[in-house]
Amino acid sequence: MTKYDLITIIGPTASGKTKLAAHLAYMLDAEIISGDSRQVYKGMDIGTGKDLNEYVIQEKQIPYYLIDIVNAGEKYNVFQFKRDFFQAYYHIKKRGKVPILCGGSGMYIEAILRNYELVEVPENKALREQLSLLSLEELVQILKQYKSLHNKTDIDNKKRVIRAIEIAEFYKTHSIEEMNYPSLSSITFGIYIPREIRRQRITERLKIRLEQGMIEEVKQLLNQGISPDDLIYYGLEYKYITEYILGKYNYESFFSKLETAIHQFAKRQMTYFRGMERRGVSIIWLDGTKSIQENLEFIINTIKQSSTD
Repeated sequence: MTKYDLITIIGPTASGKTKLAAHLAYMLDAEIISGDSRQVYKGMDIGTGKDLNEYVIQEKQIPYYLIDIVNAGEKYNVFQFKRDFFQAYYHIKKRGKVPILCGGSGMYIEAILRNYELVEVPENKALREQLSLLSLEELVQILKQYKSLHNKTDIDNKKRVIRAIEIAEFYKTHSIEEMNYPSLSSITFGIYIPREIRRQRITERLKIRLEQGMIEEVKQLLNQGISPDDLIYYGLEYKYITEYILGKYNYESFFSKLETAIHQFAKRQMTYFRGMERRGVSIIWLDGTKSIQENLEFIINTIKQSSTD
């Protein structure tokens, strides 16, 4: 049906991108590759918004990839994602299916759409030991010497800053090896939702997920032996719930801080997507306030039209 190698659907958190992608996959007999940096972790279900029930359409299970592939507590990066993406991509194409990349992790998505050349950065234990003696503020100043700090998640906590410095130092002293992945042509759709509606959806979804047992999920991960620092590393829900469990906040303060952090995260996602456009990624924007059926019809018609051009 399409002349493109890939269909991509992106959007900020709570935009409904997974449900839209699943319905599109149902219509096209396609399969979905998740582009979410945290849904790779097993046992981190409610907090990462896996919503696996959304992959079932009309009692048909839509195949999905790159969800639940890494143990909680481990670290996963964009290099590993690109490797795993292409394994899934070739598997889907070999069977004559259409691959749909769906997610909100801008760096992961862009690594595929712009075919970033990446190399796996190993741990530098000596550097880590040296940096661990410094304060977060001192580490941030060191990181600023390597690069401009556009991505604030890099400076969320000491572990993240140390890893960012480790990566920056590696790239400073090593040449990047080309991984020989092909450049893919993608027709890319982004979901846009007005700010106030997006904020309302985020707040409503946060309340629902807390009722579903998101705090209990984090307690279970801690009981399994995952350290508080490792959970805090993942940010957002896992950071604030862990700190709440440790007694850092009362419930009202915890909810307010987490709600604000998710709102800010969604804003950063949209800023990143706009940056992708400036860097050459063509994104066809969908009205997130319209029904799934309306957006599906628009997507199908756009794909058909592009294939005849």
